[in-house]
Amino acid sequence: MANNNNGKMSREEAGRLGGEATANNHDKEFYQEIGRKGGEATSRSHDKEFYQEIGKKGGDSTSNSHDKEFYQEIGQKGGEATSDSHGREFYEEIGRKGGEATSDSHGREFYQEIGQQGGEARNGSGGDGKMSREEAGRKGGEARARQRQRGN
Repeated sequence: MANNNNGKMSREEAGRLGGEATANNHDKEFYQEIGRKGGEATSRSHDKEFYQEIGKKGGDSTSNSHDKEFYQEIGQKGGEATSDSHGREFYEEIGRKGGEATSDSHGREFYQEIGQQGGEARNGSGGDGKMSREEAGRKGGEARARQRQRGN
C-alpha cells in the first residue's frame, strides 16, 4: 500500500482499490448501463462540432501510430465481414444509393468527362475503337440527362 508522508493512503492507491472493489461487485451489464448513461449525458451537452473534433483527433492519432498495412488489414477484415453478413440485395442497394448520390452531386459535364475517359481507356487498351471518345462522352451525357428528366 502506497502511503504519503503522514501515513495515509495516497489518492492513487485509494482510487485503485475502489476500482477493484467496484469491478468485483458489478457485472458487464452494470458497466454497459453506466456507459450508455454517460454517452447520453455527453450527447446532450455537446454539439456536432465536438464529435467532429474528437473524431478528427482520434483519426489523426490512429494514422500517426499505424502504417499502410494496418489500414489494408482492417479494410480487408471489414470487407470480409460485410461480405459474410450481406447478400446480393445489400450490394445492389448500396450501389443504387451511391449512383443516386453521384447523380445528385454531378452535372452533365461530369458524365461527359468520365465517358470521354472511358473511351480513351478503351482505345488505349486494344479495344475496337468504333466510337470516338467525343461521341461516347456525348452519348453518355445525353443518356444521363434523359434519365434525370424521367426521374423528375
